[in-house]
Amino acid sequence: MGKLLSLLARDDSNCCSSPRYDIFLDFENAAPTDTERDVFEEVQRVLLDSEKILEEIQCYKGAGKEIREAIADPSRITQERAWRAVKPLVDKLLRCYQHSLELQRVVPRLLGSLVGGAMSPTQHLEQQQALVKQFAEILEFVLKFDEHKMKTPAIQNDFSYYRRSVSRGGLINSELPPDEEPHIGAEVANRMSLFYAQATPMLKVLSEATSQFVNDNQQDLENTTETLSTMAKVCLRMLENPKLVAQFSREETSLLVLRVMVGLIILYDWVHPSGAFCRSSSVDVKGCVKFLQQQPPAKAEPLLNALRYTTKHLNHQSTPKNIRTLLAA
Repeated sequence: MGKLLSLLARDDSNCCSSPRYDIFLDFENAAPTDTERDVFEEVQRVLLDSEKILEEIQCYKGAGKEIREAIADPSRITQERAWRAVKPLVDKLLRCYQHSLELQRVVPRLLGSLVGGAMSPTQHLEQQQALVKQFAEILEFVLKFDEHKMKTPAIQNDFSYYRRSVSRGGLINSELPPDEEPHIGAEVANRMSLFYAQATPMLKVLSEATSQFVNDNQQDLENTTETLSTMAKVCLRMLENPKLVAQFSREETSLLVLRVMVGLIILYDWVHPSGAFCRSSSVDVKGCVKFLQQQPPAKAEPLLNALRYTTKHLNHQSTPKNIRTLLAA
């Protein structure tokens, strides 16, 4: 179990003071307890694949050159060259899409362990740190994947060319080796097209899986959103407290906590009926944004852009003007 500095402590002895979230979430070394192990091991198998999926999207180069040549000079040679360039890329896109389905499957089970029951959100964070760590790793994966996807327009271009080639059928019905023939059915291809049409496809999957969990467990709506907001506050408090940051053994852990904090705000905004930015929100959006703005631009800008462009309620009338101004590009 992860190291824990204290329970929710008060800023001072005044009973009316705001709570301080001085919980140390051990994002580096938290190990599962016996009661966590079944869920932990199931989620861990998916997370191990997440590392491979990130490698796939990070090194995605695209087949733009071959596709342009095939369109400009639609000879058999150029079309075959384009197909041979596009086919392995589409195989990668299929693996990424299939991984999103795995996330969609395990997230409700993970949430089912992390919210509700007799424990408060704070107690869940304290006593189930291995599962909290996994939830954080899912959030980090989602943000990383979507950041690379948004910077890679070749993904949609390649998949569109693939679908056009399959629909034409001429080259596909020729003497291509079996391992180069299409193996994606029309229904899956349609779903993949919708998936990659999203600016942030993994975030959409995560938010929909969380929303579906809430819809299926209406009694846990408040617990779910309170868990998200409490965890976001804990992340901010950890980052603000040099003593807590000093507990990290790896430099990159600070960036992970930063990403997780932003991911929690975004997810809360999608799941909570009123979103994260309204005055009644239990998320400290202002504190999180101000902390982000104090970080080096290379770290801060992708995360600030995620808040600007992937949230649901930022531009709603319920969002105070000062929050919109704070997040103005």
